[in-house]
Amino acid sequence: MPGPVPNRESDLARPRARKGGDVQPVTKGVMRDVKVPNADRDWHPIARRLWDSLKISGQSDFYQQSDWALAYSLCEDLSHYKKSGKRSGQMLQTIYSAFERLLVAEGDRRRVRIELHEPEPEVQSAAVLAIASYKRELGVG
Repeated sequence: MPGPVPNRESDLARPRARKGGDVQPVTKGVMRDVKVPNADRDWHPIARRLWDSLKISGQSDFYQQSDWALAYSLCEDLSHYKKSGKRSGQMLQTIYSAFERLLVAEGDRRRVRIELHEPEPEVQSAAVLAIASYKRELGVG
């Protein structure tokens, strides 16, 4: 989606769906099991750091095998670029543009309406806490 980076959903006065804009329906498919390949030991340290960060970043929850293959290829290209004595600004821009498709940066994710949030803290219900308190008082468990 071209244009400026949209605001986070929480920053809007009302949900996008209520704004009357074109809300496109989502076509759904089935996610498949994914095996993340290992990084190449010979990669430049920056390419390796990027690869390692992709594995633990929230957007990778959406990655399928083809996404990991693309990320691998891009890290290979980035490594080659970083190790090269002769660097091209156009080549670097091309690599960075391709990483946009993998939603690597927050702005890229917001353009396609994906927002990563802090995990919700696990809260135990009052009933569970009361039962645990009674057990402690009774010396059970």
